[in-house]
Amino acid sequence: MHELGIVQGTLDLAISTAQKSGAREIHLVRMRVGALAGVVPDSMTFAFEALRKGTMAEKATLEIEQIPAVYWCEKCASEFQVEDWNRECPKCSQPSLELRRGRELELTSMEVS
Repeated sequence: MHELGIVQGTLDLAISTAQKSGAREIHLVRMRVGALAGVVPDSMTFAFEALRKGTMAEKATLEIEQIPAVYWCEKCASEFQVEDWNRECPKCSQPSLELRRGRELELTSMEVS
């Protein structure tokens, strides 16, 4: 479960950032996770709940915004969303090589006091 390492790094960054700002407690950590990021959001939540214990984020919640995979069709000059690994434009069936969104894996914000 590589989500454990990813969440540990995110939690370390959140704690470091909160401490630098003079915060005492982290209440909420927000992340954006793309559909093609190669992680399972539920596993990330489970890891967060285990790793937060004994830290300034002990009572914090992890909020994950899931970003769908979106490709660009050059022929149609439009974006389209995919549910699986099929990269064909639903309008013209042209395969796309340009991923616009879906690989995000980022700490976007947090609430602290």
